Amino acid sequence: MASVLERAVRKAMVPVVTRLAEFNRQRLPSPDTNPFYNGVHKPLESEQTFTNLMVTGTVPPELNGQYVRIGPNPFGKPEKGHHWFLGDGMVHGVKLQGGHVQWYRNRFIRSRHLAGRGGPEAAPGPRRNANDTVNTNVLRIGGEIMALVEAGSFPVALDDDLETRAYSNLGGGLTGSYTAHPHEDPKTGELHAICYEATKPEMLRHVVIDKTGMVLRETPIPVRHGPSVHDCGLTDRFVLIFDLPMCFSMQSLIAGETFPYRWKPDHRARVGLLPRKGTAEDIVWCEVDPAFVFHIGNSFDLADGRVALDVCAYETMHDGPMPGPYGRGRGLERWYLDPDSGAFSRETLDGRPQEFPRPDERFFCSDYRYLWTIGIPETGNLDMTEGLPLLRHDLETGETVVRDFGDHRVPGEFVFVPRSPDAPEGDGWVMGYVIDPARDETTLEICDALTLDTVAAVHIPQRIPPGFHGNWLPA
Repeated sequence: MASVLERAVRKAMVPVVTRLAEFNRQRLPSPDTNPFYNGVHKPLESEQTFTNLMVTGTVPPELNGQYVRIGPNPFGKPEKGHHWFLGDGMVHGVKLQGGHVQWYRNRFIRSRHLAGRGGPEAAPGPRRNANDTVNTNVLRIGGEIMALVEAGSFPVALDDDLETRAYSNLGGGLTGSYTAHPHEDPKTGELHAICYEATKPEMLRHVVIDKTGMVLRETPIPVRHGPSVHDCGLTDRFVLIFDLPMCFSMQSLIAGETFPYRWKPDHRARVGLLPRKGTAEDIVWCEVDPAFVFHIGNSFDLADGRVALDVCAYETMHDGPMPGPYGRGRGLERWYLDPDSGAFSRETLDGRPQEFPRPDERFFCSDYRYLWTIGIPETGNLDMTEGLPLLRHDLETGETVVRDFGDHRVPGEFVFVPRSPDAPEGDGWVMGYVIDPARDETTLEICDALTLDTVAAVHIPQRIPPGFHGNWLPA
């Protein structure tokens, strides 16, 4: 825990560090060379609504709701030092009903930052600080569509047409930043999250929200060096806390970089097992092999008392200055954590570098069979600008089905949608956006979840820039 004196000194230094960062940012390369302003990442300048969209194949009539994904779409004049993770938020949604496509819409998240740069008027609601950009995930919390970001702003409530309604601190229950990756317990409906922020590098928080959207509790967790914690794990017994060697870097901040997190090899890599209703004193920390994890596929308790954790692991992450993520993927791995001894071991489930793992969420916290991921380049460049495969892993048989969309088309995250609430695991579809750079267009691909064959493709007459996360939101 930082002392009162340390906190006072840190607060006094903020204006000095800010001025140094702003000065050094002007010495960075021209934004004209930044790949996240160009090519498939070129920002969209306007909001659109398209109806009467062309469909190849047949939209399953069981699909009644919206597929919505969010990502960065920097507004206005390009700036030096721009990082992909920090662009203004924009949601992209397709509404399906009764076997038909109702519309596609893209809408900005109406932040004060956006309005200050000449964008649409800012939405009402409480802010934590000047950083109110929200661009990383979108899902339902307490029945409302919410856009999320980590380490910064409160969530943002959207209406059914994806217009920004208001920023929300969940009725005053949130005392600090939230996360982009809460995980729902299918048995209780509770959302569990691990939250962090750069201004409090010595502290994480475990936040629990009930199915009505009310914050039940926040538990402080002391750490060192300000680790970046994008995701967490959940089992029937534990919340899994990542404390890995990508940490806050004052040197990078002063150098003018807008995302000041870098690989810190002397930071001990570990995963904490926090009892679901426990405190920081109850955590069992398991030292793990040095690695970074953006996303987990699933986590669950084993009969022998250990915990299984399936992750897309990297050798390092942000190991040097860059305008986006860079790190060599180790592949899909299963980590074993022992709450009795703190022991750790791992096995490789599939050695191909991959990202965006999504299970059948009804089986989260349980032993499961199927997982869908997106292959990523072996070079470590994660700018999502080249043709990438969609993979379906059968963890029971070891079989992997690979779908190549061809012609240098670029898929993003795919999410699983069950055929019905009580359908067997894997019985349904996976869907996601696929960019066609040659045509400057996008399709929403709806694929059979097991074969990965396209059942229907919704043709959207504009390019949707590569983004982060989304979900199927049933009506």
